[in-house]
Amino acid sequence: MYRVVTAGLIALALAGCSGSAPIPEPSATASTAPAADALPVMGPERHVLAVGDSLFAGYGLASPGDAYPARLETALRARGVNARVANAGVSGDTSAAGAQRFAFVLKNQPQKPDLVIVGFGGNDVLRGLPPAQTRANLAAMLAAAKAQGVPVVLMGMLAPPNLGPAFKAQFEPIYPALAKQFGATLVPFFLAPVIGKPDLIQADHIHPNAQGVDEIVAATADAVAGAVPKGR
Repeated sequence: MYRVVTAGLIALALAGCSGSAPIPEPSATASTAPAADALPVMGPERHVLAVGDSLFAGYGLASPGDAYPARLETALRARGVNARVANAGVSGDTSAAGAQRFAFVLKNQPQKPDLVIVGFGGNDVLRGLPPAQTRANLAAMLAAAKAQGVPVVLMGMLAPPNLGPAFKAQFEPIYPALAKQFGATLVPFFLAPVIGKPDLIQADHIHPNAQGVDEIVAATADAVAGAVPKGR
C-alpha cells in the first residue's frame, strides 16, 4: 500500500496561476537545521540515492549544499536517521533521460542504496510530452528499483492549467497509480510547500531558492524517514 504524505498544485511555469486542489500550508518551523531536542543519530548508515532533474540537482543555488538531497540529509540526521544522501540530479532531464541512466546509476553506487528517491516529470510537463511516455519511463525506473530490492519514494508532479483538462486528467493520476502498483511511498506534489510564495522561488518562477528548498525538506523529510528500511 502506498502512503500519501502531501498534496498541492502549482502552475509549474506560470507564476500566479490558480488551481482547484487544496494547498497545504508549510510547517510553522521550516528550518531543517537540527533542533535543540534533535534525536541522536542511531543505527547503521543508510544510503539514500536521489535521482531526478534540476529540482534535485540544485539549479540556481549558491552551492551543492543548498540542494534538496544535501538539506534532506541534514533533516534526516536531525531526526536520528543515520542517512547519507547521494545526489544524482541532472538539470534538464526528462523522465526519458532519467530512465536511460537510472539502472546504471542505481547499480554503480559505492554502496547499494537502502532507498531511492525518484523525482521526474517537471520537464515533461514544460515540454508538453505525452503523459503515456512519462508513465512508461517512471514505471521503468520503479521496476528497476524493485528488481534490485530497493524501496522508492516517488515525488509527484501536477500539470499546470494552461495545458488543459485533458492533459491534466492523463498526467496527474500517473504518480498515485505507479506508487500503488510498485508499493512506493508517494509525495503527491514535490513543490507544494512553495506554491504562492514568490519569496521562496527563484526569478525563473520555477525553481525554489535555498529557503524554498528548506520548506520542501521540512514537508517531505518525515515521509522519507518513514520509508528508510529499519533493518537489514
